[in-house]
Amino acid sequence: MTQELTPQQLADHVREAMYAKDRAVQALGMRVTAMAPGTATLTMTVRADMLNGHATCHGGLITALADSAFAYACNSGNELTVAAGLSVDFLAPGREGDVLTAQAHEVSHAGRTGVYDVNVHNQRGELIAVFRGRSYRMKGKPAVVPPAGH
Repeated sequence: MTQELTPQQLADHVREAMYAKDRAVQALGMRVTAMAPGTATLTMTVRADMLNGHATCHGGLITALADSAFAYACNSGNELTVAAGLSVDFLAPGREGDVLTAQAHEVSHAGRTGVYDVNVHNQRGELIAVFRGRSYRMKGKPAVVPPAGH
């Protein structure tokens, strides 16, 4: 007889399995610091090689952090989910040495589509960017291999 995983146990399994194969997140030094059903928090320290010509963090890298938090949040239930679109607004610059934190949460999930908001702050609590992602779920396909016996 198999025991059902709680939603949190499933989110923990998805976090570990996704991170193990997520070369982009690893290469950028991102860490998944929290994950629960419909939510995820990732951090990234701004390195010198992440700076643009204005000596601020490249917007594409801030977007990559927010997009990664979005991806972990929308796959937390282990249904394969991909981005259908996104928008991002930059409110303040990230600077070398800043620790950026992206906190994603589900706003809406109906059928195969979802909407997620992500706020990116620095270590001083200053809002750096706001991101909204639209997702599309592939019903019946797991995001990661389910744990043995489940």
